[in-house]
Amino acid sequence: MPNPARLRAAALTATALLLTSALAGCGEDAGDEDLTAQKLDWEDCPAPSASEGGGTAPSPLPDGDHWQCATMKAPRDWADPGGDTIKIALIRAEASGSPDRRIGSLVFNFGGPGGSGVSTLPAFGEDYTTLRTRYDLVSFDPRGVGRSAGVTCENDQQLDAYFQQDMTPDDAAERAALLDNTEAFNAACRKHSGTMLPHVRTTDAARDMDLMRQVLGDTKLHYFGISYGTELGGVYAHLFPKNVGRAVFDAVVDPTQTPEQGALGQARGFQLALDNFAEDCTSRSGGCPVGDTPQDVRDRIAALLRRLEAKPIPGVFPRVLTQSAATNGIAQSLYSKDFWEYLTEGLEQAYDGDGRILMLLSDSMNGRSANGEYSNIAAANTAINCSDDRPRYSAEEVEAKVPEFRAASPLFGDFLAWSMVGCTDWAVPGAADHPDVHAPGSAPILVVGNTGDPATPYEGARRMATALGKGVGVELTYRGQGHGAYGSKNRCVQAAVDGYLLEGKVPTAGTVCS
Repeated sequence: MPNPARLRAAALTATALLLTSALAGCGEDAGDEDLTAQKLDWEDCPAPSASEGGGTAPSPLPDGDHWQCATMKAPRDWADPGGDTIKIALIRAEASGSPDRRIGSLVFNFGGPGGSGVSTLPAFGEDYTTLRTRYDLVSFDPRGVGRSAGVTCENDQQLDAYFQQDMTPDDAAERAALLDNTEAFNAACRKHSGTMLPHVRTTDAARDMDLMRQVLGDTKLHYFGISYGTELGGVYAHLFPKNVGRAVFDAVVDPTQTPEQGALGQARGFQLALDNFAEDCTSRSGGCPVGDTPQDVRDRIAALLRRLEAKPIPGVFPRVLTQSAATNGIAQSLYSKDFWEYLTEGLEQAYDGDGRILMLLSDSMNGRSANGEYSNIAAANTAINCSDDRPRYSAEEVEAKVPEFRAASPLFGDFLAWSMVGCTDWAVPGAADHPDVHAPGSAPILVVGNTGDPATPYEGARRMATALGKGVGVELTYRGQGHGAYGSKNRCVQAAVDGYLLEGKVPTAGTVCS
């Protein structure tokens, strides 16, 4: 099954939108075409497709310039670069400063895996206004995502039912239902996207990025990777160390862990974030409406989830808020401290029998729009993770590990443990136990870890910096909350990142920002 906690930074935009209010062609034959010489036809961007999350065309930039979109041809199978091609959807905002100060393109990946960069970059564009003075801001839908030969599995109605199921089985019947539903989801992926499933590994996306670098006219890849984007960036640096320009990894994935270790680390990370939320809420002078003490907050949430397992409450009509949807919604609210107010309000309402806010939070994690259409983030997330990760876990193995997960997080442990069965019967074998990011000869890469990050725990930043190699990984610590650091607008973090990307000033390794 798709692992909701691995749907990382890309889901943040959808949350804000929900709470405030086509497959790309493939199968073309490249023949003798030199794909590195292709010219991109940049035009004003259309509205995002349903698979990218839907919505309206991106608004003009503050200076009146328009976001531009194009498609790039790439081999469907990098082992056969002269064979069939797919189209990779791109978006850019041209540099706003003096042309003689322009460095090149700065390519973003916002995470997931499975997040649409074409729909995400405009939503966060103002956060990168300073970087735009010297870079074209560029992002893309990685292969298998959105309009880049997007993977499809179940339809909207099937996904509604899928995400309502009990994802923390307590007995043999519930376990069988979960496994049957997972098998049905994976079978739908094979049926609708079988030709793409072998070609959506992170190594394939990294090769696409090097082609993109050349097509954009850059001698080096300047890169800003967030969450899963740090894994993609690390794999790129391993494959093409001499082509790395100025690169920043924020909300860093631990490249040394197996899927089991990663899921267990996330259980601890989300529990830490929930504890921090409870401490913050109960320390406020006006009192905390969802508990008198941190332990009371945790106990009341646990009691709510037990009640929902027995009897769901009204959510977003006609759907009800189940235990699984509530857990998913709580996890989503912990991705940013800015969302803690939504968690507080959502819990207040749920205690009174109204599950709408928690369900909207869950919907945003799963890529569901208000009109009932889903993006393909869940399908792409599953396809990429299962193609990358070699280990496969049986129900019996997971059941034996549940106590360890539950000890790491009484609230999220079962949820994350059972997510590991998602790849068990996947059609394509996984590539490795964990990604190889060793990149000797690469330019320095700034690796930014957040001590309060729930989805990519802080320890992963140091392990990434070490794995990249001596003189490559440069670690910076942010003592904060939420998923990532640069988006927190912490002045120390932004000064360090901007100083490196704009001026080439590498911060001292071990720098700490509070």
